[in-house]
Amino acid sequence: MADELETKLSAARTRLILDRPFLGALVLRMPMQAADPKWCKTIGTDARAFYYNPEYVASLTLEQTQFALAHEALHCALSHFARREHRVRERWDIACDLAINPILIKEGMTAVPGALYNIGYEGMMAEEIYPLVKENDEQQPHDEHLYGKESQGSAESGTANAPQPNAADDAGDSGGAGGGQGAAAAPPEPLSEAEKEQLSIQWRQRLAGAAQQAMQAGKLGGSLRRLVDHLLQPQLPWRMLLARYMTAASRDDYSYMRPSRREGEAIFPSLRSSQAEIVVVLDTSGSIKLQEMREFVTEVDAIKGQIRARITLQACDAELSTAGPWIYEPWEEFTLPTDMRGGGGTRFTPVFEWLDRQGENPDLVVYFTDAEGEFPKQEPSTPVLWLVKGKAKVPWGQRIQLN
Repeated sequence: MADELETKLSAARTRLILDRPFLGALVLRMPMQAADPKWCKTIGTDARAFYYNPEYVASLTLEQTQFALAHEALHCALSHFARREHRVRERWDIACDLAINPILIKEGMTAVPGALYNIGYEGMMAEEIYPLVKENDEQQPHDEHLYGKESQGSAESGTANAPQPNAADDAGDSGGAGGGQGAAAAPPEPLSEAEKEQLSIQWRQRLAGAAQQAMQAGKLGGSLRRLVDHLLQPQLPWRMLLARYMTAASRDDYSYMRPSRREGEAIFPSLRSSQAEIVVVLDTSGSIKLQEMREFVTEVDAIKGQIRARITLQACDAELSTAGPWIYEPWEEFTLPTDMRGGGGTRFTPVFEWLDRQGENPDLVVYFTDAEGEFPKQEPSTPVLWLVKGKAKVPWGQRIQLN
């Protein structure tokens, strides 16, 4: 069986190199390591190697095996192991799979059973999807994301079963299927911070090299080309990022859970369409200039005109403005209120306490601030987007730099 699996993995990798050289070049950089089914139910990566359960790979078709290899290679090339930061690991893992799988499916690849997929997230990065993943989401990635698990042991020491990062391996193939090793009896040690940094640089270099090779061969599709451009030049205008989040929050969704009709074995999707509820908060502590607020509100209004969204506006310094909230229906222009006051200190807690009292979660909260103030200790279940002027960090939510 081992020889058959190595042949199958090698054949899948060869097909990727010939048909999709960008993905094939990335897969070529992953040593392949059989793993004990006790800790690896399907496949996985720690950014050092591709681990696989022999029985699981045996159950896949050749096309699904190509998908499995490309999926893990993109986790590495996109540096998902180094980009989680403050985010909750379970939600981050879901967001990463929801970012990768639409790319591969759009490339015409055949997904493995159980692969997470939502067409609404097509073209979005994991950081953009993460705020839209609910807490305690019941979805599960089909693979093992081994780089983010906590361990009581030392992350610096590594493990005998896990190939270690080595800058020299970029000179050529990093190992054949199976790598000539026996099955890994234990999962690899988590990555140390030094390993994350080193591997992130390596995979960034590999990404650039793979893209160049694929472009020279004329086989780098539009979606992958845009992805590469974004990763190698990651600074996007805040307007574009804001538009992506607001559009995603209001996107029509197709559901296969309640089909509109059945014909034979086919299940047809029904369209679930609803008005998006978006809360916009302005920090009126004095750090944000009136002209900047007007510019921000104008941008939100322009986006609002393209989606079905009701905007609830709150203003807050150390406390909520007594004149608010202001509510703008989808057909109304979103403008800056004339009776808005502020100028005190900065606290973000009042806004989220107010949301709790409402008893309903909006689809998105957009907070325009310098992020220098008192945050709630508990992250809300509602996705929060911080549009930040200055260099202050946020403890949770998604941060967009105002530039």
